Amino acid sequence: MSLLFKNLRIHQIFGANTDVGKTVLTSALVRASAALGKAVYYLKPVSTGPLDVADDEHVKRFAGRYRESVDAACLFRFDEPVSPHLAARLAQEQGKREVTVPSDETFANAVAHHIRQCATRMTRPSHMYVETAGGVHSPTLSGTTQLDSYRPLFLPTVLIGDSKLGGISSTISSYESLLLRGYIVDAIMLFRDEYYRNWEYLSPYFAERGVHVVTLDPPPERHADRAQDVELTDKYYEHIVPSTQQGGIFDAIQHLDNCHAQRLTELETMPRRTLDTIWWPFVQHGLVKSEADVNVLDSASGDFFSVYNGRRSSPSASPPALSAQGSPKTSLLEPQFDGSASWWTQAVGHAHPELALAAARAAGRYGHVMFPQGTHLPALKLAERLVHDGPGKGWASRAFFSDDGSTGMEVALKMALRAYTVKHGLDKAERKHLGILGLKGSYHGDTIGAMDACEEGVYTCEWHEAKGFWFDPPTVAIRKGKAAVSLPPALAELAGAADAQVDTRSLAHTYDVAARLQTPLAGTYRAYIERTLQKLKEKGGPTIAALVLEPLVMGAGGMIFVDPLFQRVLIDVVRGTYSSVQPRPASQWAGLPVIFDEVFVGLYRLGLQSTAPLLGTQPDIAVNAKILTGGLVPLAVTMASDSIFQAFMSEAKVDALLHGHSYTAYPVGCEVANATLEMIDKLAECEEWNVARHAWKVPESPDAKDTAVWSFWDPEFVNAVSHLDSVNEVMAFGTVLSIKVKDTSGGYQSHSAQKMLESIKTGLVEDKLSSAPGGAPFGINYRTLGDVAYFMLSLNTPAHTARSVEERIWSAIKN
Repeated sequence: MSLLFKNLRIHQIFGANTDVGKTVLTSALVRASAALGKAVYYLKPVSTGPLDVADDEHVKRFAGRYRESVDAACLFRFDEPVSPHLAARLAQEQGKREVTVPSDETFANAVAHHIRQCATRMTRPSHMYVETAGGVHSPTLSGTTQLDSYRPLFLPTVLIGDSKLGGISSTISSYESLLLRGYIVDAIMLFRDEYYRNWEYLSPYFAERGVHVVTLDPPPERHADRAQDVELTDKYYEHIVPSTQQGGIFDAIQHLDNCHAQRLTELETMPRRTLDTIWWPFVQHGLVKSEADVNVLDSASGDFFSVYNGRRSSPSASPPALSAQGSPKTSLLEPQFDGSASWWTQAVGHAHPELALAAARAAGRYGHVMFPQGTHLPALKLAERLVHDGPGKGWASRAFFSDDGSTGMEVALKMALRAYTVKHGLDKAERKHLGILGLKGSYHGDTIGAMDACEEGVYTCEWHEAKGFWFDPPTVAIRKGKAAVSLPPALAELAGAADAQVDTRSLAHTYDVAARLQTPLAGTYRAYIERTLQKLKEKGGPTIAALVLEPLVMGAGGMIFVDPLFQRVLIDVVRGTYSSVQPRPASQWAGLPVIFDEVFVGLYRLGLQSTAPLLGTQPDIAVNAKILTGGLVPLAVTMASDSIFQAFMSEAKVDALLHGHSYTAYPVGCEVANATLEMIDKLAECEEWNVARHAWKVPESPDAKDTAVWSFWDPEFVNAVSHLDSVNEVMAFGTVLSIKVKDTSGGYQSHSAQKMLESIKTGLVEDKLSSAPGGAPFGINYRTLGDVAYFMLSLNTPAHTARSVEERIWSAIKN
């Protein structure tokens, strides 16, 4: 990940095109830095063409009398003067067996490793320049565009503009490409070509955007005589890097130094400014004791944050791991694995370029447009995809857009309650006393209506009024290597169980709902639910008008893995108990409208596109969010069957679904969602997923992919953790890993899981296995729910990263 040193100022040099003078201007920067007394490191990661004209050789040759202060290096060198990806391929085709084309990660690791080596050799304040090849989108050795290959390193950038014909356009386009990927562009440099005079246009253009522009005289034309050419070139460098050390290139050096100092100051002051200004969600500020407790995120890429660790150099911080953080030769930024997938939103990693481009595409075409009685392609395509080919296939007819999971659930509740009132002809007074049926531990969001659909708990507020009834559900877990269902006391008593734990043979059998429907336990569930509902009717209270479930896993309630058999039987009972019409068409709700809150579990968070096929039954209403947009922008979609939609149809405006948001069907969100779903569809068929399924012994049948239980977490690791004395139970499903710590106090207010895992927050210097892109040891950013620690992967987290995270978790719990 990103590297930042107090006394080593680093800038990466990109070019707006090939042959724009990138090496010439970089050589000038190197020479000027050395003239100012700095030790200078120059790196050309990839060089193609003969050695005598290589860029690193040019930099050393024309450092002049400052040559001893310059360290120039190249990591990958190829003979053919062509694009790096082609040069590597040609070298292989020519039979050079030692040539191995590195992956993007290996390439980034090599660059990062060299930078860290240079930092360790520093004896005085230093400058470093990393020069790329060709234009910003020229491919690296793997064929990936440079912008994406270098992005995990997140080095501040100098863009060399194009001073020739067409250079205005290529310079602006390159600048915008850098911004789309989040790069910090500290300066733009280009030649003052007196014929095309691009600098006259570009200087004010970028000045209006707050970007510093430096213009320099162009070099002389190349002389046919080699010795004469070297002499002329040397005189040119003496001209643009004058002994007076003023103006031109020295202004550029000063500006880059100022940018570096400003970045350091911002990172240093952000904790205090945050504590003075920000009110965090789900954080007790009274427990935040110092500025060192503020996690400062400088950037993010893939599965990792890049966080500032400079505060740990103070003795009071006493870091448990990275003991060298106070050293000026150690990066002030460290990688930190995003262990909660940023509150369950991340699907394909942070700052994914395809999603950023999708957002820009829609922002440029639409911005935002109001949606009532209108349409636009991003929204229409997304609705069609979700309803006809996605989780709504076979039962949904409509998609309603909102802005996040909580409001999506508010919409779902409005739909369900209206459908019930219309069907039963309730008057206005009766409508005020409707309630929902759900499960204890459920959570549907923080808006008032969503909170009212849950029993009173830690997330509710002063206005909360629980409206309904919540079953205490049986749960699934792995204990000492065995899958088991734990029954709540009332169910255990009814089942006549000696204890509350029922051995279900295996995890695969536990989630084989169709087979378990024929077991005695299913009959026990049915009898318990029917008896409870009958008593509820007899006691009065709110009229139950909808069943609301978080299928399979109740996330915020403590990663509660509900027995799927119980949820299936509950659905079957409410559809039979409250309806005289059986069987029903898939599009016609019966008994109670059934809502699936798939905000957390949907769209492959559990390795399944939807939980409905595993449960063997469809909802009447379902909500998707979070993964929907890959974690880039907020968006939620509430899907409904036609019978739900018809409850709002009439000639009266007041009968419409009068719910909406200014940003309903936000084009940017819809376009990003379409791009996300397209990427996920491809991932679902990729080899990495097949390998993970195979490890969990998933049958190789097409149907198994929709119903099988499997995980990206290693089954042997899960089994081993379940045997640890300090662990009560473990569950893994799809991207989710949940570990419940043994704690007599237990519950949400416990700090046991937080304390047990404290050591994984920072990277271990001696840890050679756990490394992030860039090769650095990483810490893990994690959240706990009382005595439950949970971790999540993205849908494309590399297997070796998952194994590294497992190693850190294992060490922390075991020790």
